[in-house]
Formats: sequence, structure tokens, C-alpha cells
Amino acid sequence: MKKIALTIAVLFSISISNIWAEGNGVNDVNEVKGTNNTTVRTIKAPRFARPLVEKWIKEYAKTQPGVEFQIAKGQGNSDLNVVLDDKNFSQIVYFGETAVLPITARSSEAARLLEGKHLNNKKLKQLYFLNEDFDEEVKKNKAFETITVYSGSNATSVASSFAHNFGEESSNFRGKRISGDDLFLNTALAKDPLGVSFNALPNIFDLKSRHLKENLSLVGLDVKKDLANSFSDNGTLDELLTALENSKESEVAIEKVGISVNTTDDEVNKFLEWVLAQGTKYNHEYGLLNLK
Repeated sequence: MKKIALTIAVLFSISISNIWAEGNGVNDVNEVKGTNNTTVRTIKAPRFARPLVEKWIKEYAKTQPGVEFQIAKGQGNSDLNVVLDDKNFSQIVYFGETAVLPITARSSEAARLLEGKHLNNKKLKQLYFLNEDFDEEVKKNKAFETITVYSGSNATSVASSFAHNFGEESSNFRGKRISGDDLFLNTALAKDPLGVSFNALPNIFDLKSRHLKENLSLVGLDVKKDLANSFSDNGTLDELLTALENSKESEVAIEKVGISVNTTDDEVNKFLEWVLAQGTKYNHEYGLLNLK
């Protein structure tokens, strides 16, 4: 009898918990238990934003020790999603912007072919996209035709942001598509001496040294003369962030970054309020621009 009574009590408790969760918009799939058997709220973030989100989680825990947030694992649902500006999401809280720059492997054949060139919008479009309208210089040296473009195919890729900056769609990239996180674009370049790609600043720069990752090189852009060093391989992440926040360069894709909300949970709302009030001060440290 005691065993039956205990089972009924447990089932009743689970039922009450499920009713509470449904009433607050918390999906059972998202529910993860923390170290003290507390409910953990999960956040899904692309690789370029993950270090920043991990910093938020660490700092927020100091102010709310009884509330736990974690980076979501796998492909399941999550309470919060870090997303690029997307009209498909009805509820987005924006906290910053990311810049996307064209890159190649350092000391590669592609880097040699592009050395000394300062590409403007038109030439970048010719290099990266399917286009028959090559200008005389490109026709003469044929350099672009020998280069392979690597672009991301994942839904969280910055490929669409880069393409839209030039009035193109991500389906119109030349070359090869890489599935998975955009960090794999860097890996593809390391394996192909004729490869070029693009990536968000946090994936291009070492966040500790503030310099370009040692195996990467920036594709030269046609920027203002006083900004040339900031956009070179010798520039630092902080110099580049300052330049981009103070000057609009049409060759650089810049996209707003926000958090889409999948729940009405009060603790999640408090976390979002903290992000806007305190979390954005870490934007530069982790390679993101502040909202204009």
C-alpha cells in the first residue's frame, strides 16, 4: 500500500509540474536538471557568439545563484536562440552586431593572387558570386576563375548576411558549400591553397591576443586610406571594431544579432533584462559591435 501511495504522489507531482510548465510556455523537451535538481534554461548560439553567451551565463550566475543557464547541446529545442537579424522570428531582443569579412589562408596561393588588390563591391561580387560581368582587369589576369569560394550552408551561417550585402542570395555563391558551423570554413581554407571564404570577426580573430588567427589572412578591401592598416593582417580586433563603429564601409557586411525567445518564463525574461543592462558591455571583448 505504501508503494502504491508513493507512486500516486509522484505522478501527481509530475502532473502539477507539467501544468505549470505549459502555462509558462516551457516545453518539456527544453527542461534540463541542474546540479541541485533545479530547472536549467538553455541557450542555443552559433559558434561566433558562443564565447559571449558563456560569459553572460558565468556573470549572471553571480547575481542569481539559484538560477542556471546552459549552452544547449544537440539539435533539440531551447529556451533562447541567438540569431542574426531575421524577419521569421516574431520576438527578438537585439544586443549587438556582427561584421563579416572576406578571408583566405595565410601564405596560400589565393593570398598571393589577391595580394595588393583592394577589392571594391563590384570586384568582391565578381569573386564570390556567379556572375558573367567581369571587368577588363579580371578578364586579363583570370585570377578569380582559379579561386574556389567556400560558403556556409547551415541555417545559422553568416552566408546570407554576406550575400545580402552585395544584393545576392546565398544560393548564388560560386564554389563549394560547407555544412555545419561557420568555423569549418576556416578548416576548408587550410586544406585548399586556392580557397577564399568569409567569416564573423569572432571566428577570424584570436579573442585573447586580439590579432588574426595565425593561419588566416584578410582579403584586401577598398577602404579609406586612414583605415587601411586596421583592415590589414597587422590590424587588431579592437582597431577594426572602432573603425567599423565610426565609419560605414560598404564592402563589409554588418548584421544585427539578437536573442529569439521561445518561452514566457519569468526567469528567462529577467535574464534578457540583465543582458540588455549589463551583458552588452562584453560585446567588444568577444568581437561584436555595439548597436548603433
